[in-house]
Amino acid sequence: MAVYQRETRVGAPLSEVWDFHSNVSGLQALTPDFLNLRVDSVTGPDGEFDPDVLEVGAAISLSMQPFGVGPRQSWTSVIVEREYGDGTAVFRDTMEDGPFDRWVHTHRFFADGGETIVSDNVEYRLPGGSLGNAASPVAIVGFEPMFRFRHRKTKEQFEG
Repeated sequence: MAVYQRETRVGAPLSEVWDFHSNVSGLQALTPDFLNLRVDSVTGPDGEFDPDVLEVGAAISLSMQPFGVGPRQSWTSVIVEREYGDGTAVFRDTMEDGPFDRWVHTHRFFADGGETIVSDNVEYRLPGGSLGNAASPVAIVGFEPMFRFRHRKTKEQFEG
C-alpha cells in the first residue's frame, strides 16, 4: 500500500485549527477549485443531516470532476476516529465508496506553543490489482497539488 504525507506549521492555536477542520465547510474551503467538489450530503452518526461537527460515524457523500474532464467521481467518506486531547488532536476518515480500492486519511494536529503542526497521512491503493499497485507512486502527481493547496489555505485562513 502506498502512503502520502505532508506537514505544515500554522500560526494559530490548536483549538482554532481543530475547529476549522471539524466541519464540512472546512473541507469545502480547503478543496481546490480545479477538483470541482460537490458535497451531496452529510449525515451525522445519529442520522442528522448537515451536523455542525463531523463526529465519529458521520458520512460525507461528495463528488469531484477534476478539471471538468470525464464523469463525476462519487466518493463517500466516513469519520472513523476523532479525538481531541492535551496538545494533540486527530481524526481519521475512510473511503467507503469511491475510486480507490483503499483510502485512509489521518489528520493530526499538534500544539507547539501558540502554533499548530498540521499533518496529513493518506494510505491508499489504486484499483487494478498489481497494475494499480505498480502505478500507486505516480498518484502523488495528483495528491501533491491538492495537499499543497490545502496546507497553504489553512495557513492563509489563520495567518492572513
